[in-house]
Order: sequence, then C-alpha cells, then structure tokens
Amino acid sequence: MARTLVIAPGPTANGDLHLGHLAGPFLAADVCARYARAAGHDVLFGTGVHFTQNYIVTTARRLGVPPEDLRVRSAGQVEETLAAMGIAPDGFVRFGDRYVKTVRTFFERLHAGGALRLKALPFPYAPRTGEYLTDAYVRGGCPVCLADGCAGLCENCGHWIASGELIGPRSTLHPEDPVELREQQVLVLPLEDHREALTAYFARRSATMRPRLAQMIEEILARPLPDYPVTLPIAWGIPAPFPEVAGQVIYADAETIAWSMHATALAAEERGEVLSAEDELWFSEAGNKVVYFFGSDAGFAFAVVGAAMLEALGGYTLPEHFVTNEFYELDHDKFSTSRGHVVSGRELAAEVPRDLIRFYLAATGPDFQRTNFTREALARVTGERLVRPWNRIADKVDRWVGRGPLPVSERSGEAAARLLERFAAACDVRRFSLTAAAFTLTEQLARLDRWEPGPVDAGDFCHEVDVFLRCAAPLLIDLAGQALPDRSIPAGPHATQFTPARLPRLAEPGR
Repeated sequence: MARTLVIAPGPTANGDLHLGHLAGPFLAADVCARYARAAGHDVLFGTGVHFTQNYIVTTARRLGVPPEDLRVRSAGQVEETLAAMGIAPDGFVRFGDRYVKTVRTFFERLHAGGALRLKALPFPYAPRTGEYLTDAYVRGGCPVCLADGCAGLCENCGHWIASGELIGPRSTLHPEDPVELREQQVLVLPLEDHREALTAYFARRSATMRPRLAQMIEEILARPLPDYPVTLPIAWGIPAPFPEVAGQVIYADAETIAWSMHATALAAEERGEVLSAEDELWFSEAGNKVVYFFGSDAGFAFAVVGAAMLEALGGYTLPEHFVTNEFYELDHDKFSTSRGHVVSGRELAAEVPRDLIRFYLAATGPDFQRTNFTREALARVTGERLVRPWNRIADKVDRWVGRGPLPVSERSGEAAARLLERFAAACDVRRFSLTAAAFTLTEQLARLDRWEPGPVDAGDFCHEVDVFLRCAAPLLIDLAGQALPDRSIPAGPHATQFTPARLPRLAEPGR
C-alpha cells in the first residue's frame, strides 16, 4: 500500500517553537496526518529541528551562550512544545552522527554524478575578522523586492538571495565593520541545467500551489536560474567532504532533501520498520506520495532546489504537494525568535486547553495572507464559536442517554454524508486548508446548536453529533479522545440506529 509522507521541515534550532510556527506548518501537518489516518490511509509524519543554519550562531551571540548548547536546548524545547500542543510526529530529526552521514552521503552522490560544479562566486567579506558573510551574518536589500533582510531566503518575496547580490551588505555581528566583495570558489548546483524538468514539474502542480509560491515559481522561471551554492566558505555547518573546497561547509539551506529523507526514515523506524537505506521510502517504485508543509519563504529551498536535486539524481519520487502558509503575527508584528518577539506554544498551553488553542490557530491561520494573534481574541472567539455551542450540544445529547438505541433516518444519513464531504474537502492534501477545516467545524457546530431534538429526531441528532466529532477529531484531539472509543472516519454513514453516550464538556479559556 502506497503511503503519504507528510513532512513539516524543522525550524532553526535557535529557540522554542512559537505560535507562528504552530499556526503555520506544524498544526497543519498534524491535522492532515491525523485526518488521513482516520480515513484509512497509511501516513508517516516527520519533522524535527534544523541544526546547521548560522542563525543559531547569531542568536547564541545575542543570548551570550555557546551555539552548540543553544541548538541542543532548542531541540528539547521544540519536542516539549509539540507534545504540549498534541502535535505527534512519527519521526523527529535531531543532530548527530547519523544525520551528518546522511547529508554527506547525499551530496557525495550528487558530486559523483557530476551534478555539482566548482565556480567562483562573490561573497561579502569582513577584512577585519577575515570572515565571509553569508545568510544570518549579513543584511542588506533584496535585489528582487528591495526589502531589507538577511541573505538566503527573502521573507518578503520568497526569492533566494545570494549573499553577494545584497544591496548595501553589512555585517550583523559587527555592524560597524567595513564590508567588501570577494570571490571564493565553491561548489554549486547549476539550476539552469534543470530548467526543462523544473518547468514541466511545476506546470503539473500549478493548480494546487498557493498564490505566493506560484508567483515566486513563475518569476524565477522567467529569468536565468542561479547557480545555487551547496558549499560555503564559513565555519558553522557540516564539513564538506570534497578536497576542492577544503575547509568549507555544506550550505544549510541545501540540506532540504537529505533532511527530509532522514525524517521519513526515522518515522518508519518509530513504527517498528527496518529500512535498507535512508532514502528507501523515496524510491520511485515505492509509489509513495510526499507532501510538504512549510512557510512560503522556504519555497525556493524545498520546492525548487529540492526538485532539482532529486531530478539530478534520478530514480526518486518528487513531492506531490506543497502546502504553504504566510506569516502569523503577534500584535501585528512578525513572530521572531531571533528578536525575542514570541509566545511559545508551551507557555500558552499551560494557561489554555490545547483544543481551544488548536481551534483558534486553525480559524485564524495564515493560509493565504498574514493574520494576527491576540490573547483577547482567542478567549472571545473560542468561547463564542466553540466552547459554549459545544457544551449546549452535549447537554442536548445527555438528555437521551440511557434510552436505548435510537432510530436514525435516511435523511440523517444523507446529511452526515454531506458533512463528511465538507470536512474531506478541507482536509484532503490536494486542497488542504486549516482555515477551511475550522470554518466547516464552526458552521456544523452552529447547525447542531440550533437543533432542538425531540423523540422523533433525537437519534438523527445524536448520530450527526457523533459524525461531526469524528471529523473534528484531528483538531479537537482531547475532546475526541474522551468522547470516542475510536476516531475512525467512516467512508460513508450507514447507521440505522445510534446509542448516545454522555459527552465531555469544554472549559472556557482561563478556567
């Protein structure tokens, strides 16, 4: 049986997961995996932490701690926060010898196959320290959209920005130091060599890509594709195993596919499987489907570079879907671990039941545009749209408990079928949308709340409440865990009678 490999790329190991992370890829990936499993599909869900970006170095400098200590501490915090929010990956990537070997082996194969070339690229250089400045080490203007930011992936337009192409580059660690451009020989992946394959690949996926990723893909294919560095002349990272670039490291943002293969291998092993190779689940003949969940600013690294590397190696399945999200803001400013503008999931889960948090993050999630989090809105929205309606519905169901099996009409079966269709439309990976799932949940909850069942239709009411809760279970994990003996989602409702049981209540936020 073919599998769905759900992957939420790990955050940089420079702090805990904040609500921006959770409202974006992590909750979405968890809900997607839970829904698919409940519908009878075989799913592996992999995530973890990314340990080699030099944002770890800059954050550690700001905090006054060794970067090695920061990344280990951050990994533990991320695992704790995922657990606190009920996000349950099968595999979790940590930094260690096995991961390093996976990455090095992957690039050795690309190198041996002739996919990499040696090329001189310009890099900002700080003469005083003798250091080349890449990604988190250097800021400037984006040459595509003019927004100010670090090199690498532009958070504004999603394009990849070569360090040497920044407008007015300046050091982030030593802002007063003069900066000049110097060329350095590095290994690159010439993306232009893969133009034809990339054009065909993205044409097949254009109908399901969200707008900002689709726009970025269209823009980059309208111009010459860059030579993407896979090694960098800096010290932080995995040492590159190639003599022609001795002393360099593998570019952290080029690790995307190796990281993903490692995540899915760990997920399979957690399920008790023994794989013959780290990349076994990605072989084309396995027939598995890869689905990514990530922020729109990660699209170039995972979608473009990732697809090009897989095409260069051959024999692998390419990702089927990219479910992207925009930024989730805190008090109308972007969540930022490096700036300390955050609310962590663990902090909030200590104060508010996590079903309420999961519902609110889904309802206000940044699927297509930037959205905003405030504690006041969380309390108001969850109280009005989730807690009080559900508790009134539970009160109505309880009135019929102990009266034996109640008849379920054909009309109720048809209504339940429509309910299943609406949740499936939101939760199927091809058109997955957390906000659509939350909207469907809210609308169906309101419909059931308006219903005043009597002796004739009590069985219909209790039956439809049960079907509703099964569909809502991937979001409302604790409520469903208390109420349902199992969380399977039926392919189609066929009940002719239903025996109601007492239902748990939801607590108001802050109580």
